Amino acid sequence: MKILFITDNFPPEVNAPATRTYEHAQEWIRQGAEVTVITCAPNFPHGNVYEGYKNRLYQKEMMEGIEVIRVWSYITANSGFAKRVADYVSFAFSAFSVGLFQKCDVIVATSPQFFTTWTAWGLSKIRRKPWIFELRDLWPESIKTVGAMKQGRVIDTLEKIELWLYRDADRVIAVTDAFKANLIRRGIDAAKIDVVTNGSNVELFYPRAKNSELLERHGLKNKFVIGYIGTHGMAHSLDFIVRSIAKITDESIHFVFIGDGATKKSVVNLAGKLKLNNITFLDPIQKEEVPRYLGFCDVSLAPLKKEDNFKTVIPSKIFEASAMRKPTLLGVEGQAQEIIETYNAGLCFEPENEKDFLHKVMQLKNDSELYASLQEGCDVLASTFDRKRLAVEMLESIRKVADHENRQL
Repeated sequence: MKILFITDNFPPEVNAPATRTYEHAQEWIRQGAEVTVITCAPNFPHGNVYEGYKNRLYQKEMMEGIEVIRVWSYITANSGFAKRVADYVSFAFSAFSVGLFQKCDVIVATSPQFFTTWTAWGLSKIRRKPWIFELRDLWPESIKTVGAMKQGRVIDTLEKIELWLYRDADRVIAVTDAFKANLIRRGIDAAKIDVVTNGSNVELFYPRAKNSELLERHGLKNKFVIGYIGTHGMAHSLDFIVRSIAKITDESIHFVFIGDGATKKSVVNLAGKLKLNNITFLDPIQKEEVPRYLGFCDVSLAPLKKEDNFKTVIPSKIFEASAMRKPTLLGVEGQAQEIIETYNAGLCFEPENEKDFLHKVMQLKNDSELYASLQEGCDVLASTFDRKRLAVEMLESIRKVADHENRQL
């Protein structure tokens, strides 16, 4: 089976969509599939093309058996709504042009920016191949949630297109049960929706001793470290976290923020304005470096804004942290909270509730018996959400679509 996968995020980028696609594709190849990925020159989140790459019309490389085709797109930083849409649309057209000449049995396109799914839809009609919508985010609903746009004619039109794409797709593979429930409420046939959650790569993320060299380099020796590793975006409510940190008087508690994004500069400036000594900001790191840095943390932080839309989101970092026996301090309601509480793999605070946040921080720091029990819960969660097993589940969904199409032909 030949899979053509459309995504605008792929390694060496290190965000969640890039990692999920790469690790899934690796496992699909081990299971006997052929995978071609159409993506763009790596540039997330700053809009600067990574060293060793150029923003060309067409370039091809092999990555661990995956055929990767990179196409031209209008590149911009991960900020500013109009420019980002221009980025997304230009990639969609370039990917469509190149996709016309790729052999495949089935086409998969992944959100959160759903213009990739427009590409898959167009290719499926011309190539007469089935296509699958991998639903990682409820876009355009999410752009309303972060305040990038308000409900109006543009959003109404995009939501109609969104529903039309769900109906047209041969299958929708959602990353959460909540996403599936949302689609069913809006009239999408439940029988065409599968759920394959995010998970952890237990070969990369596993318990390990703290790296003393890193601790000393960053002045974290003998500190209780709470780490945030990931995108510093509009959805993550990091300004709330920084303001709350200012209320912590226990000097042994230290926060580390690693990554970049649209709000990084403003969050760093806020910490400077508050003259905080209990927080360290570090530049983004490569995916293979994440376990070393997560390894010196005692707790993994995963916050989002207090919005109903985010109740459907499951941050992928909770799986990686659990695989390393790092309890999660979760500021997300809904399905993510259910997972953490079901497996007893961390503590949850009400998003943007300072009192609750500070209380949970002190519990994690001061209650050693609780912390040990949460580590045991992490073990169970990680084994349940093993990304290899989940990749095989998704491959079976893809194979069913391709086999059904072949039988019809």
